[in-house]
Amino acid sequence: MTARPTRRTASGRSRTAVAGATAVAAALLLTSCGDQTDAAVARREAVKNRDTSAPLFKLLPKDIQEKALIQVGSDITYKPVEFRSDGAVEGIDPDLAAALSKELGVKLNFNNATFDTLMGGMKSKRYDIAMSAMTDTRERQQGIDSSTGKKIGEGVDFIDYLNVGVSIYTQKGKTQGIDGWDALCGKKIAVQRGTVSHDLAKDQSKKCEKNGEQPIAMEAFDNDSEAQTRLRTGGVDAVSSDYPVAAYAVKVSGHGNDFQMVGGAPVKAAPYGIAVPKGSEKLRDALKAALERAIKSGAYAKVLDKWDVKEAAVTEAKLNGGS
Repeated sequence: MTARPTRRTASGRSRTAVAGATAVAAALLLTSCGDQTDAAVARREAVKNRDTSAPLFKLLPKDIQEKALIQVGSDITYKPVEFRSDGAVEGIDPDLAAALSKELGVKLNFNNATFDTLMGGMKSKRYDIAMSAMTDTRERQQGIDSSTGKKIGEGVDFIDYLNVGVSIYTQKGKTQGIDGWDALCGKKIAVQRGTVSHDLAKDQSKKCEKNGEQPIAMEAFDNDSEAQTRLRTGGVDAVSSDYPVAAYAVKVSGHGNDFQMVGGAPVKAAPYGIAVPKGSEKLRDALKAALERAIKSGAYAKVLDKWDVKEAAVTEAKLNGGS
C-alpha cells in the first residue's frame, strides 16, 4: 500500500516539512495495512497451524517452537526428489518433510536455491537445514571443499534417509559405446554443479589422462533440468545424475523416447541426508527422532511407494553414515 504524495499549498511549506509529513502518513498507512508480504503471511500461518501436542514438539529448540517454521534450503529442480508443479513444491523430499512435520508439530518450509549455495545458506542462517537430495559425504560433514581439499566451514551433520547411487544416461539409440564410466574418456558429459556426479566425472577424467586417453569434457549446470536439455539437443553425449533422477528422466522425458540408461547398476551408492549445521544438535536430534517415528509408523514407506523408490529405503535413521 502506497501513500499519495502531499500537494504543496500556495502558502508554501519547506521541503523538509513536506517530506516529514509524507513519511509519517506513509508509516501510518503501512502500519494500518500490516505486513502483507508472502513471508509474513507464511509466518503467521505457521504459528496459527502449530501443533504443540505433536509427539516431538517439545524436543525442538525454543526458537523453532516459537516461529513454528523450519526453513529448508533446497534446489527445487530435481524431479522426482523435489520440483514445482503448478506452483506447488512436490516430490520425495517434500512428502517426507510433511511426514516429519506431523511428528514435530511445525512446518518444514522449502526455499528454492541452486544446489551449490545451500551450504553457504545454512552458514549464514538463511536456512535451518538443507533437504535436497544431498549425498552424505565425509567432506561435507567436515566442511571441506571436495575439489580443493580446503576447509571452508564448520560442516554439517547428516540424518540419512535414502540410499542411492549415480547413473549415466544418453540420448535414446545414441549411446556412442558408452557402457560405463571408463567409456566416457574423450566424451562430453553434463552434470549438476557441486554434486557427486560432478566429483565422479572429475575423478574419471583424471583417470583417463593418467591412462593416456582424452579427458572428459564436462559441462556443469546449476540444475539437472539444464543438463537434460543439453543432452536432449545433442550438445553432450551423456548426463550423470543420481539414480532416482536419472530413472525419472528416462521414464517421462518425451514419453520415454528421449533417453536411455547405460552403464548397468548405479555406482558409488551412498546415503542422501538431511543436512543440519554443526551446533544445531537439538534440532538435529528432533529431526532424527521424527524420521525414526515415520519409518516405524509406515509413513516413510508410503512416500517411497508413491515415488517408486522402494529400493532406496533405509531401515533406521543413521547419523553421518556417509564416507
